Amino acid sequence: MSAWNRTGPVVVEVDGSAENLRVVDYAAAEALRSGAELVLVAPYSAHAAFDPMTPGYAPKPPAELADAALRAAVAHVRHRNGYGIELAAVAGEGPRGRVLARAARNARMLVVARPRSRGLQRLMHTQAHLTLASRAGCPVVVVPLSWKPSLLDRKVAVGVDGTSLSVEALEFAFAAATVREGGLIVVHAGLPAERPFTEEDPECSWISRAEYMLSETLDPWTSRFPTVKVTRYLTNRPPAAALVHESCDVGLVVVGAHTGPLPIDPVARRSLAAMTCPVAIVPHHPDSAEQARRPASRRTAVAAPARPAP
Repeated sequence: MSAWNRTGPVVVEVDGSAENLRVVDYAAAEALRSGAELVLVAPYSAHAAFDPMTPGYAPKPPAELADAALRAAVAHVRHRNGYGIELAAVAGEGPRGRVLARAARNARMLVVARPRSRGLQRLMHTQAHLTLASRAGCPVVVVPLSWKPSLLDRKVAVGVDGTSLSVEALEFAFAAATVREGGLIVVHAGLPAERPFTEEDPECSWISRAEYMLSETLDPWTSRFPTVKVTRYLTNRPPAAALVHESCDVGLVVVGAHTGPLPIDPVARRSLAAMTCPVAIVPHHPDSAEQARRPASRRTAVAAPARPAP
């Protein structure tokens, strides 16, 4: 799936837990800001899990539990927002990733929760979110279960590396800052691999090149979104560390991510695992010219690690 419907609905996953309602609130706020429809999706398995500790207990069918979760979520949205938001609810049987990707086929964004997990389990959840963004084709916003509305929600940060990987991420970030009527922080982090223009002052040379790259990259978007106040942040920190640092002072961090059967984005993965605010994973779908320039090993299902995105 490579089409991203910029005017489509906001899709959010519903799992029936009380904490998940915060994620639903986040998606509802996004839908209200943009005047979009809100679609609630509850994936479920065809068979209920068997508990050997209660052999005589017959659990409710998963489809009924999904319907109950959707009814509770709809009632919650109506209670908080009234009928000023267009609302739809869908229960889908099958693997979670497949159900959500299918529901987000024509969405402007897909909103999911970041589970409370640590260590290896958190890394597994993070990779699952990157894979979901690749399959869905639209930006996937991962919201911590601890999220609450605040004044920081008006601020957006986006990582830029000067490559085409940042194109869709910049578009999403500028649009998000516009509807929030807030500012946008553009982060360019890490030292370049190429040699500086002059050996006498390599740091100054790097800053000059970074500023030139940002000017060239941002020029089309600043003219398209003239009301967005842009702040440029240049740092020699590792990209993931710089984005995690910015997440403490903004309401949304936007990162670009590669697509493919096995998306591997070290920076996006590390950033997503450590962020303290919602993170938007915006997939980049290369055109035919970009695909032709890629080495053959990069076009296979199992590829070498992709170029890090800030």
